[in-house]
Amino acid sequence: MTSYPTSTGPLHDALNFAQRQVRRLIETHPGFYPLYTDKGHWKHDKPACTRWCDGFLPGMMWLFLESGLADDPSYWRKKAEEYSSRLEDRKEDRDVHDLGFIFYHGTYKRWYEATVRDGRPDQRLKHVVVRAGQVLAMRFKKKGQYLRSFISDESLFIDIMMNVPIIFYSARQNDDEGHKSRSLLWDVAENHCLTTRRVLVRGDGSTAHEGIFDTSTGEFLRQATHQGFRGDSSWSRGLAWSLYGFSICYELRNDPRFLATAEANAAYWLEHTPADGVPPWDFDASNFPGLPLSRDKVDSSAAAIAASGLLILSKLTKDPTRAQTYRTFALRALQTLCQSPYLAIDDKNWEGILKRGVYHIHKGLGIDESVMWGEFFFVEALTKALTTP
Repeated sequence: MTSYPTSTGPLHDALNFAQRQVRRLIETHPGFYPLYTDKGHWKHDKPACTRWCDGFLPGMMWLFLESGLADDPSYWRKKAEEYSSRLEDRKEDRDVHDLGFIFYHGTYKRWYEATVRDGRPDQRLKHVVVRAGQVLAMRFKKKGQYLRSFISDESLFIDIMMNVPIIFYSARQNDDEGHKSRSLLWDVAENHCLTTRRVLVRGDGSTAHEGIFDTSTGEFLRQATHQGFRGDSSWSRGLAWSLYGFSICYELRNDPRFLATAEANAAYWLEHTPADGVPPWDFDASNFPGLPLSRDKVDSSAAAIAASGLLILSKLTKDPTRAQTYRTFALRALQTLCQSPYLAIDDKNWEGILKRGVYHIHKGLGIDESVMWGEFFFVEALTKALTTP
């Protein structure tokens, strides 16, 4: 039987290594916002779909500072502000559904909260987050009641559950300030969650990647995928997005339906993920070793997202036994990710932090590589594990 260390030492070591690797990245490629590595190197000429990951690099810098475990706080504060400020114009970006990743998880919300901790709240920073949430809400399709993906009007992605919290956040800030738009924002965010729950989350707690609608009537037509094995399979990163996203939305809106969905996702995750906490890239992929879509391809980034989400859910669940189960499983996954073959600490040529992530398996991009969302949510999970009981 595999044994898992219980000491926090490996987690501290991994966080220190993450700081070294992020410093290495920004000093080797200044001003560069990467997506995934190729043979362990961030700078390459392979394609990307959209600029959805730009907030994760500065987001890690803010996490180093928030944790109180930064090796050089003044250096990270300067760089976090520098790399965040370059993204401010993205608050008006109508081409992506990822403004929550950029401004809520990654940059300006964390920057604003840093000024609050400093005792000098900078309202301008908060207004950037609010505006990004308002812009994201413009993607809402009244017929169908969902936020459309970057693909097309008829497309709903499970990934958007990680972005809709910025609309809840914007609604709350507008509520505090007495804006008339607050009701509309609340409704957009809530209805998107309920639609996602209805059409993408299955009865067993698994999830589909994409939902397709008839734009003329709003009728839901079918489940589909771009990155999963099949439209009816459970792509592990998508399930992790759902688990984490519904947890945060419950925290922001206190709707028990959102908590029930997150816990259903968690139940499926715990039942189907191997004991070490690292899932196959798709839970339903055929197990034919050597084939490109083989189930033996794992996704460390999905493990990191789920670990961070489970740590959140452990604080929100009403069931103490579940709370302990979620936290134990999350910490086990982190302990696994802090060892070989996942942590790149013993590979001097590897520029990323976490190996064996997956970007787009069908296109052959970023397979068994470092991916920026994996880096970010790994660091986030580490900081949660190290700073909260």
